[in-house]
Amino acid sequence: MGNASCVFVGCIDQASVGIVEKWGRYEKLAQPGLNFFNPCAGQYLAGVLSTRIQSLEVKIETKTKDNVFVQIISSIQYRIIKQSADDAFYELQNPQEQIQAYVFDVVRAQVPKMTLDQLFEQKDEVAKTVLEELEKVMGEYGYSIEHILMVDIIPDPSVRRAMNEINAAQRLQLASVYKGEAEKILQVKKAEAEAEAKYLGGVGVARQRQAITDGLRENILNFSHKVEGASAKEVMDLIMITQYFDTIKDLGSSSNNTTVFIPHGPGHIRDIGDQIRNGLMEAKAGSS
Repeated sequence: MGNASCVFVGCIDQASVGIVEKWGRYEKLAQPGLNFFNPCAGQYLAGVLSTRIQSLEVKIETKTKDNVFVQIISSIQYRIIKQSADDAFYELQNPQEQIQAYVFDVVRAQVPKMTLDQLFEQKDEVAKTVLEELEKVMGEYGYSIEHILMVDIIPDPSVRRAMNEINAAQRLQLASVYKGEAEKILQVKKAEAEAEAKYLGGVGVARQRQAITDGLRENILNFSHKVEGASAKEVMDLIMITQYFDTIKDLGSSSNNTTVFIPHGPGHIRDIGDQIRNGLMEAKAGSS
C-alpha cells in the first residue's frame, strides 16, 4: 500500500491499482498508466495496491489424533481482486496476519481428527478445507486465495526415529520371509532332484543287470552249441573266471584305486561262480 500524496499527476504501474480519495473519502480506482488529480477540489492518490499474486508461508504446530506433535509448513498464494481493491485497502490493516490466523484456526481444527499416517495421506484434503474457508472469509475483504500448498509435515524428531525403526524392522521381517521361502524352494528342488537321480540310477542298474544276464545267457547258449559235450555249468564257470580276471585288471588299471584285498585261488573262483549262479536262479524264481 502506498501513502497519500497531493500531486497533479500520478503514474500507476502495471499490475497495480490506485486508490483515489476526495476530501478524505474514497472516490474511485486509478488504473495503470498516467492519471491526473485535482488537489484544489480535494482529489488525491491515497495509495497504490499490487494485484500480483503474493505468497505467504505459514508454520503451524499442532497435534494429531494419535498424540504426535507435528509442524506443518504451508504456502498461501493470494492476490487482491482488482474490482474490490477499495475493500482490501480500507477493510484490513494487516492481511497477512488475518490469513495466518484463519489458517491456524482451520488446520488446528482438522489435524487433531487424523492420525499421523492419515495426515500424510490426506494432506491435500486439509489444504482444500483451508482454501474453502479462506475463500469465504477473505473474499469479503477483496482478496482471492489462489492456491494453498501443504509444503511439508515435520513430526517430532523422536517420532521420526521411531517410524524409521519400525519401517526398517518391517522390511527386515519381509526380507526374512522371502529368504525362508527361497531356501524352502531350494530344499524342495534339491530333494526332488535327488529322488529323480536315485530313480534313474535304479533304472540304470536294473537295465545294466538285465543286459548282463541276457549276455551271459546268449554266451552260454552259443558256447554250448559250438563245443560239443560242454554243459551249461562248465560254460558258466568259464565265464565267471573270465569276468573275475577282467575285474582284477580294471582294479589294477584304475588311477584312483586304493589297496583292495580279495581272495584268490581256484577254490575261491568256484565259490564266486556258485554265488552268482545261485543269485541268478533265485532272481529267476522270484520273478516267475
